[in-house]
Amino acid sequence: MPPLPPAQIDNSLAVEGEDIDARKVETRLSVEVRVNGRGPYQFVVDSGADTSVVGLRIARELQLPLGSPVVLNNMTDRNIVDRVKVDELTLGSTAIRDLELPALREQDLGGAGMIGIDALVRQRLMMDFEKRLIKVEEATKPVKSMPGDIVVVAQLRRGQLILTKVRAAGVSLDAVIDTGSQVTIGNLALRDKLVRRRRDKLQTISATGVTGKILDLQLAQIPELRLGPVTLRNVPIAFADVPPFKVFGLSDQPALLLGTDLLETFRRVSLDFRARKVRFQLRRCTTQAVTIGTWRSSFARLSSTGAAEVCGR
Repeated sequence: MPPLPPAQIDNSLAVEGEDIDARKVETRLSVEVRVNGRGPYQFVVDSGADTSVVGLRIARELQLPLGSPVVLNNMTDRNIVDRVKVDELTLGSTAIRDLELPALREQDLGGAGMIGIDALVRQRLMMDFEKRLIKVEEATKPVKSMPGDIVVVAQLRRGQLILTKVRAAGVSLDAVIDTGSQVTIGNLALRDKLVRRRRDKLQTISATGVTGKILDLQLAQIPELRLGPVTLRNVPIAFADVPPFKVFGLSDQPALLLGTDLLETFRRVSLDFRARKVRFQLRRCTTQAVTIGTWRSSFARLSSTGAAEVCGR
């Protein structure tokens, strides 16, 4: 697969629309979602997942009909899971209809369900980590410019936003925006470039995916990560060849799944899937050089980033 072309800087994106209160789940944000008109339920927002997911409790309470099973490529493994039929998911004023969604355990999801690309692809989504607020609007509405924002034009692959103007300690790479993962993960190709002579600096941490499987990751602190004109310093990155890298065609080149542990270092992050634009707004007390501390958790909950392929019954 040929490499993606470089991304560009574009300072013309703004987000209006409806405010939706969000609850912070560790570093992730969740929003109120209605299922078949019932709820609201708190769903984690996952910009890296192909499909939305409902929790088993909702499936039982609403007596959702069983759909066809699916092969789910989540962060820690690849499993066949059951799906249920959903007439309508409503996020703010936006509704998507006639869905078959995986039904998984709430303790593995980190919420009552998960909103994925199927519900976000026609939206502008603004995540305010400072106010714990999510704003969503139809991407067909005109945009207004807002001063002070840093906007990077991304590429789309499978609907996910991929930044290509990214460098980690001088190494060029592609970075998938993954709001469903609490930790930023690099593949082994990136690890070998960054810590080839510093393997003693690697620590082992445990993580669990949405199907409940636990995976060991190698964690290191990288001196610098550049996202367009923004520099993050002393950045913790976990390393493993998790399934999403293969799904996105990024197994053999340095690549990163950019999780909310780094996204929350910004005041706001806005995702416009239709226009392929990601806007970063710095916190009021920072300059363009953002310093973040060492990631303290020894246990991460990871998203179901990846493809969903229908299997036979």
